[in-house]
Amino acid sequence: MLKLRFDNAFVRELPADPERGARLRQVEGALYSLVEPTPVAAPRLLAYSAETAALLGIRATDITTLAFARVFGGNALLPGMQPFAANYGGHQFGNWVGQLGDGRALSLGEVINAAGERWELQLKGAGRTPYSRSADGRAVLRSSIREFLCSEAMHHLGVPTTRALSLIDTGEPVLRDMFYDGHAAPEPGAIVCRVAPSFIRFGNFELPASRGDTALLRQLVDFTIRRDFPELGGQGEALYGEWFGQVCERTARMVAHWMRVGFVHGVMNTDNMSILGLTIDYGPYGWIDNFDPDWTPNTTDAQRRRYRFGQQPDVAWWNLSRLAGALAPLFSGVEPLQAGLDRYAATYAAADRANIAAKLGLLECRDDDVALMQSLHALLAQAEVDMTLWFRGLGDVDPEAPTLAAMDDAFYDALKRREAERLLDDWLKRYAARLADDPQTVAQRRKRMRAVNPRYVLRNYLVQNAIDQAQAGDAGGIHELLDVMRWPYDDQPGREAFAQKRPDWARHKAGCSMLSCSS
Repeated sequence: MLKLRFDNAFVRELPADPERGARLRQVEGALYSLVEPTPVAAPRLLAYSAETAALLGIRATDITTLAFARVFGGNALLPGMQPFAANYGGHQFGNWVGQLGDGRALSLGEVINAAGERWELQLKGAGRTPYSRSADGRAVLRSSIREFLCSEAMHHLGVPTTRALSLIDTGEPVLRDMFYDGHAAPEPGAIVCRVAPSFIRFGNFELPASRGDTALLRQLVDFTIRRDFPELGGQGEALYGEWFGQVCERTARMVAHWMRVGFVHGVMNTDNMSILGLTIDYGPYGWIDNFDPDWTPNTTDAQRRRYRFGQQPDVAWWNLSRLAGALAPLFSGVEPLQAGLDRYAATYAAADRANIAAKLGLLECRDDDVALMQSLHALLAQAEVDMTLWFRGLGDVDPEAPTLAAMDDAFYDALKRREAERLLDDWLKRYAARLADDPQTVAQRRKRMRAVNPRYVLRNYLVQNAIDQAQAGDAGGIHELLDVMRWPYDDQPGREAFAQKRPDWARHKAGCSMLSCSS
């Protein structure tokens, strides 16, 4: 029988909404509402992460039981679970929108594992909450598969992220207008169990600040530092300033990892920014196929492209500045908050230079190397070159006789390749000259490059193939793709099909290029 040890500090130490249940309402003076999952018709396990289960101390024999599907499908609670929906606000696409909250997510409780680590369990798609607004609190299978797979793929890529324990088929349909064109249709429903040390977001602090509730804001800050940043010492403004600086650093490192692997979050609203610097809320995300700093996978953002790939570092800074504004009532002056924002800029700049050195296989990043990478980015965009395949192939270039042969499969357009070939050849000669001034051996450089330039990433068309297969009743594509993404930096013989550039048929297909927020 499945047994977990719960210590629900968030519920125990912070003020609750006095009203229970899912009635829609504005909730003031409280940081969460107690509400239980809405049972589903026929919960059935589709997939699970063995690694995340091991983190929690859950045995494989427990996972394959009907009882597991019932608990993580929202039909039953384990002893110690205290389900709640968090209350927070946020800036969405640059505009303050007030109260948002967990509209289709419910935290079940905080598990303490055998190592003493704290892991919060959260169901996404578990039914209505006080924050669901006009929605039904459910999630469809396609978006749930995307969240489940990406949570684990990002972890194995070395990107700070929330995790996913399980994917449950609910056995009942969900009505969705996938393209927001007035043609809603029923789709299969599903629930993902997300796992993280904390799901606190920037928006949790913004909401009480926007209401002038400084006492509640301070209570949440003190709790967050005590529970999630126990290594920090000091008190008062000095402690708050150091904490904010840590949040800024973690956010910078997270975004630098996104840029390293070509990940685009798609909806970087402040309510989708983790206070722990974890990638959170996998909605209309995507991976760069052909290198394009202006690309966004989110159809909602298709015109403004606020959250495009190349702007993510700046957006993260903007979001942190909104958090700084929310925290300002706790400080006598802005200097500690400005220092935190400066730490973000410095940390990101250092991480970006480290990425440049590692992706190019250099022992250090000099100023000229930054220019070398910038000129490469311009050429990759001009020639419509696959980012992942280019950098993976670059490690196989012979510096004594550099050619494009190792990157032959990275080009999407033959004409654009021919037009840019001379410039790319010139760049390779400059790169080879730089390698001649680097002390590493060829083997050392290749090993360094293969540790940061993945062979496999979770391209949208790969996920869509798994979705199509699952919607036809076969979850095998989910399992295989999950397994491939466990070793993204290793060559996996027999799985070359997962390491190919986006096929032409996927260029404009729904789910393979751009996506809506509909889930």
